[in-house]
Amino acid sequence: MTPPVFSVATPEDYAECRRVMDVASRNYSFASRFLPRNKLDHVQALYALMRVGDDRVDVSHAGFASPQAAIDDWEEAYWQAFETGDSPYPVMRAYLNTALECGIPASNMAPYFRAMRDDLTITRFPTFDDLLYYMEGSAMTVGRAMTYILGVRPPATMEETLPYSDSLSVAMQLSNFWRDVGQDWGIGRLYIPIEDMARFGVSESDIASREVTPRFAGLLEFEIQRTEQFYQHARAGVKQLAAGRWGVMSGLEIYRAILVDIRRHGYNVFTRRSGTTRLQKLALVAKSRLAVYRLVGEQVTLSGNV
Repeated sequence: MTPPVFSVATPEDYAECRRVMDVASRNYSFASRFLPRNKLDHVQALYALMRVGDDRVDVSHAGFASPQAAIDDWEEAYWQAFETGDSPYPVMRAYLNTALECGIPASNMAPYFRAMRDDLTITRFPTFDDLLYYMEGSAMTVGRAMTYILGVRPPATMEETLPYSDSLSVAMQLSNFWRDVGQDWGIGRLYIPIEDMARFGVSESDIASREVTPRFAGLLEFEIQRTEQFYQHARAGVKQLAAGRWGVMSGLEIYRAILVDIRRHGYNVFTRRSGTTRLQKLALVAKSRLAVYRLVGEQVTLSGNV
C-alpha cells in the first residue's frame, strides 16, 4: 500500500482529538502537557484514534449491528484513509496527517485492530506470554507510534529505541491492569495470567470474594515486581528520544506511582482505585525533570526538545 502524499486534516480535527483525550484519561492528559508543543497535536491524534476504537468495543457500538461490526468499520476507515488521503472522521483525518508527518508506518496499527477483536471474545490469559501478545496490539502500538512522533537522536536508531518504548507501554498497561482487578472482574475480565494465579494458589472464587488474602497479596506483589522490571528497562531508553523526554519520563513516573499506591494500601484493588493526587503528580513531574537532566545533561524546557 502506497500512502498518499496529502492530508485534509484541519485544526478542528486536532481539537476533537484533544477533547477525546481530555475526557478519557487524566493521567495521559496530564503527562502530555510536558511534551514539546509541536508534538502535542500528534500525541492527541494517536490517543484519540485508539480511544475511539476502544470505546466501540467497551462502551457503545451505537449505529452498528455489533461491536464486531463497529471495530470492522473503524479498521476499514483506517486503511481507506491511507489509500485516499481523506476520511469522514475528524480523528482519523488528524491521525493520517500525523502519520504522514512523522513517518509512522500504516502497518503499525495492524496489531491494534487484532487486539480490539480479541477483546470481544478473550477474557482470560493462560500465560504471561499470552498477555504480552495481546498487549502488542493494545499497548505497544501506542509506544511505537509515540517514538516515531518524538524521534530518536543519533547515534541511536529507531530499531534500537523501539524495544524501550515496548517496555514502557507494557509497564503502563500492566499498572492499569493491577489497579483495575476489581473493576475488570465486574465486567467479566481477568488480566492476571492463570499460570500466576495457580502458582500462588489464588482461584477465581478468591477474586470474586473481593478479599485481600495473604495469597492474593503475594500474587499482586509478584506482578508488581515484574512490572517494575519493565519500567527499569524503559527508563534507560528515555535518553535516546530526540524530543519529549521530560513528558515521557513524567508519564513513566505517574503510571509507576499506581504500583506504589497499591502497595501503600495493602494491595486493596477491590474497594478503591489507586492513583495520585494533582499535587503528587506535580511532584513526580519535578522529579522527572531532574531525572532527565541527569540522563542527558541538558536544560529541560517546555518548548525545547527535552
